[in-house]
Amino acid sequence: MPASDSTTPPRVLVVEDEQKTRESLAEGLRLETWSVATAATGQEALGLLGREAFDLVVLDWMLPDRDGVEVLREMRSRAQPTSVLMLTARSTLNDRVTGLDSGADDYLAKPFAFAELLARCRALLRRPVVKTGGLLRCGDLQLDTRARVAVRAGEEIALTPREVDVLEYLLRYQGQIVTREMLERDVWKQTHRMTSLDNVIDVQIMRLRRKVDTDGTERLIHTLRGVGYRLGKEVE
Repeated sequence: MPASDSTTPPRVLVVEDEQKTRESLAEGLRLETWSVATAATGQEALGLLGREAFDLVVLDWMLPDRDGVEVLREMRSRAQPTSVLMLTARSTLNDRVTGLDSGADDYLAKPFAFAELLARCRALLRRPVVKTGGLLRCGDLQLDTRARVAVRAGEEIALTPREVDVLEYLLRYQGQIVTREMLERDVWKQTHRMTSLDNVIDVQIMRLRRKVDTDGTERLIHTLRGVGYRLGKEVE
C-alpha cells in the first residue's frame, strides 16, 4: 500500500511466529501511534494481505508453514507494492541477496535494536510510491502501464485517463478490498476536502465496470456494500 498521508496512521503488519517477539514489536510500533496487525504464520499473513491493505510488512524469514521468501514471492506475484522489511537470523551475503531478489525492500539481521528497526520502518514509509512499468494482469484482463492501454479477451478497451488510473490501482491491489478513502487519497490525491468524493468515485467505478465487465465476460470488478471495491475473480 502507498505510504499514508500525514493525517492517517500507517497500517503495519508484523509477521513473526515467536509470540514474545511478535507482541513486543507490535507494542513498540503502536507506541508510535501506528495501526498494527499481527500474524504468526505465512498463510495467516497472506490471508490478511488478501483482505486488507497495509503500508508496511515486517516479515520474519523463518515461519512454521510458508517461509518469508514464499510470502514475499506470493505478494509480488499479486502485484502488491507494499513495502517489506525482512527480519532474519540469516546474515550471509547470499541470504541477503535472496531476500532482496524475492521482493524485500530492506533487510535486518537478528538480533537487532528496536530503535534500528523503527528507523528502517520510518525510512520505508517515507518512500514515495513508484509506479513501475510493465503489464498488470487479472485473468484475461491486461493493462500496459507504460502505454496506458487496457485489453480484455484480446480487445482493447477505450478508457479515459482517470479510468486508467483507477484500473491500475485496482489491479495493483487485486484480491484486496479497496476503500473509497484509499482511492480519494491515492488516485484523486484529495485528503482535505470539505465534501466527500464518494459519489464521484462510485460513478467512476460504474463506468469502468461497464467497459471492463462486458456481456460474456467473467465479472472482475466487485462492489462490497458499505466497504469498498475488489478486483478479481468471483470468490466461491
